[in-house]
Amino acid sequence: MTETTTSFPGVGGASSNPFGPAGASSMKSMQKLVEEDEGDPVTPSTRLDRPPIAPGAAAPGPAPEHVFVHPGPAVAAHRAAAAAPSDGFPSNYDLGRRTSVSAESMNPSSGATDGWTPPVHHKSREQLTRLKTAVAGNFLFAHLDEEQMAQVLGALVEKPIPAKEIKVITQGDVGDYFYVVERGQFDIYVNASGAYQVGPAGMGDKVSTTGPGGSFGELALMYNAPRAATVISTAPDSCLWALDRVTFRQIVMDSTFQRRRMYEAFLEEVPLLSSLTAYERSRIADALDTLKFPAGATIIRQGDPGEAFYILESGQAEVYKTDSDRPVNAYRKGDYFGELALLHDAPRAASVVSKTEVKVASLGKDAFQRLLGPVEGIMRRNDPRKQAANAAVPGQ
Repeated sequence: MTETTTSFPGVGGASSNPFGPAGASSMKSMQKLVEEDEGDPVTPSTRLDRPPIAPGAAAPGPAPEHVFVHPGPAVAAHRAAAAAPSDGFPSNYDLGRRTSVSAESMNPSSGATDGWTPPVHHKSREQLTRLKTAVAGNFLFAHLDEEQMAQVLGALVEKPIPAKEIKVITQGDVGDYFYVVERGQFDIYVNASGAYQVGPAGMGDKVSTTGPGGSFGELALMYNAPRAATVISTAPDSCLWALDRVTFRQIVMDSTFQRRRMYEAFLEEVPLLSSLTAYERSRIADALDTLKFPAGATIIRQGDPGEAFYILESGQAEVYKTDSDRPVNAYRKGDYFGELALLHDAPRAASVVSKTEVKVASLGKDAFQRLLGPVEGIMRRNDPRKQAANAAVPGQ
């Protein structure tokens, strides 16, 4: 049960400081409002600790204005505790009051309609060329379309790091930027306590090193969490490109959301996956990678180990075997291939070559075994080797 005293600005105005001496002087022109919780053993402020009214007696007149409540013992004890000094807080700061916590909220589905405009930082042609090279192999940008990549390139800011042992980010701090390395080397340290500590070993243990084309700082931005590591430069004249938190979340997270919706809609049209639930298809959509091949490219080669399963998103492809110069099968949108090597843990049984420019959705071996269990029986029934064996046995 708490009683709090709230002060409202008087002639001192909103600029008065309630915690400092100026605030104390302005209290003379303020009024106090007492809040009481239910069940607090203190006489309600509307009664002002007056003696009880005898039956039949006239009620006393109205209470004089600006008369303060005489608190009961519980409230007096609370005031004494609140007045005690506390580390890092003013003496009149009420530690008993509840505090509120707020966090950034972003809805990916409303990204196009919330009025957000990506920042644009002008770059020379030479800077733009260097930047494209730096982000070309970064996995976080691999799924962005041309428009989204252009937004990222426009929003990135060059951050020269002129010397060694400069801390770029510190474990435990709030994350404001994501960094891509263009030049130099950076060591990554993690302290088991969860935050950087003062002292020679304050950074903790070295866990990794990143160089040109690498990146760091995305975890704090993706999950709205403190920095998970400390990163320092280990080479002179290094260079980073920085992307602010809001732009990173709007572009990268919106891209992931839109990509999932696109794949979910596509997977609904794949006959093999029609028996899966929407949740099962969404899990597969999250694990898929998009690959593009020009006409005449070999997507899988006969005899190679099987590492992935493919679904044709667009274009046409043909199947070849080493003992035949003509295609033995053809694939179009929605068809899948590459499953046999994964089902039987065997080398590729045929080569698949793109007839036109194609786009395929690729699912790695581990994800294939983990996510496609419900349709494994269907794929085994469609195994051409089993169908050929069954055809060779009469009545089977």
